[in-house]
Amino acid sequence: MVTVDRPTGTRLPTPALTAFASGSVGMGIWVTVPGLLLLVYLTDVLAVTPWLAGLVVLLPKVLDVVLHPWVGHVSDVQLRRDGHRRRLLRLGLLLAVGMVLLFAVPAGVTGAAAAVWVAIAFVVANLAFAAYQVPYLATPSDLSVGYHERTRLMSFRMVVLTVGILVSGLLAPMISRSADGTHTTYFLMALVLAVAMFVTMVVGIRGVRMLTAAAPPHIDETEGGHDTRPLLARMREALADPHFRPLVLAYLGMSTTSHLTLAAVPYYAKYELDAAGLATVLVAAFVAPALVTTPVWLAASRRWGKQRCLLAAQSTFVVGSLVLTIGADAGVPVLVATVAVLGTCFAAMQLFPFSMVPDVVRSHGELGARKAGTYTGVWTATEAFGAALGPYLFATCLALGGFVATTGGEAVIQPGAAVDAVRLGMGLVPAVVMILVVLVQRTYRLDAAARLA
Repeated sequence: MVTVDRPTGTRLPTPALTAFASGSVGMGIWVTVPGLLLLVYLTDVLAVTPWLAGLVVLLPKVLDVVLHPWVGHVSDVQLRRDGHRRRLLRLGLLLAVGMVLLFAVPAGVTGAAAAVWVAIAFVVANLAFAAYQVPYLATPSDLSVGYHERTRLMSFRMVVLTVGILVSGLLAPMISRSADGTHTTYFLMALVLAVAMFVTMVVGIRGVRMLTAAAPPHIDETEGGHDTRPLLARMREALADPHFRPLVLAYLGMSTTSHLTLAAVPYYAKYELDAAGLATVLVAAFVAPALVTTPVWLAASRRWGKQRCLLAAQSTFVVGSLVLTIGADAGVPVLVATVAVLGTCFAAMQLFPFSMVPDVVRSHGELGARKAGTYTGVWTATEAFGAALGPYLFATCLALGGFVATTGGEAVIQPGAAVDAVRLGMGLVPAVVMILVVLVQRTYRLDAAARLA
C-alpha cells in the first residue's frame, strides 16, 4: 500500500542547498579517484597481479553490505535521540586521512605486501566514508518536502557532485601520471585531494544543519518509534519492499557499469588508443556533460517523470557502450563523443535513483521516515558494492586476457589478448550489464503515484 506524501509548499533556500551540495565534492573525489586509479595503481605501479588487484578492490567493499545498513540504523537512533544525524557526519571527516593512507604505500613495497597495505587502508577509509555518506544521503528523506522539491535538492547535489568528480577526475591523473606514475606522484595526488575533501565535507555538514532548520523532520517520539529489531531483519524488510527492491537491484547494475567504465579508462587510453594522456580527455567527456544535462534531465522529469527518463538514459548507455567495443578503428573523435553520450546518461543515473529513494521512504508515511537511515544504508551499501564489482569485473577481463602487471616506470608490451580484453571490458561488459538493468528497472511501479504528492 502506498501512502502519498502530505502536500507541502516548502521551498528549500538556495544557500542551504548549495552548502549541502558542497559535501558532495568530497564524496565525489572519494568515489572517483579510487574508482579511476586504484586498480591501475595496483597493477602498473605496485606490480600486483590483476587477479589479486581485483580482490583488493572488491573484498573491502563486501564489508559495506553490512556496515552501511548498520550505520544507517545508528543514524536513525541519533536522529530520534538528538534531533539530527550530524555526530556521524563529523566522524566521517576522517575520510581525508584514509585517502592519504590508501596511496601512501612505501617505495620498494610491491606485490602481495603492497596489496595488503592497500586493502587495510581501503577498509579504514570505507568506514569513514560510510559514517559521512549514509546520514548525508538520509537527509532528503528527513525533510518535510515533496516529490519535485526532493528532485530539485538532488539536482543541486548532482551538479556539485559532478564538479567534484570532474575536477578530481582531471587532476588525479595529471598529478599521479596515471599508468605512468610512481609511489611519489600518487602520494602527492592523494595529499592534495584530501585537503579539498576535508574542507568541502565540513561545508556539507553546515548545509545539513541549514536544511533541517528550513524543513524540520518529523521525529516520532512514541515508544514504538525506535526499531530494536536485529540488523538483518531490518535489511530484509527494506529489500522486501516491492518499490525499493527493483531500485536497489537496478542501481547495483548502474553503479557497476559506471565504475567499470571509470576503472577501464586509463587502460583503454594507454593500451587500446596508445595515448595514456587521453585518459584525462575521456574522464572529462564522461563527467562534464552532467553540468549541462542535469538541469535538462530535471526539466524532463517534471514532464515525463523520473522513471521514463531513467529508462531512456539506461537504454542509450547500452548503445554507447557497444560503440566503444569497436576501439581505435572508430577514431578518437567518435570515441570521445560516445563517452560524452555515456556521461549524459551517467548524469541521469545519478540524479533519478538518488531522488527516487526518498520517494520510496516517504511513500510509507511517518513509519518510513523512522527507517530512512536503514533504507539509505542498504542503498549506499549497494552503491559501494557496485563501485567495487565494476573494477573487479574489469580486472577479471585483464586476467583472462593475460595482462602483465608492472612497477612504475617499467615498460612492457602487452599481449594482443590483453588489449582485446581492455576493449571488450570497456564496452561489451557494461552493455550486457545495463541490458539487465533495464529489465529490472521496468518493474519499478511507484513513480506515477509519487508524482501525485
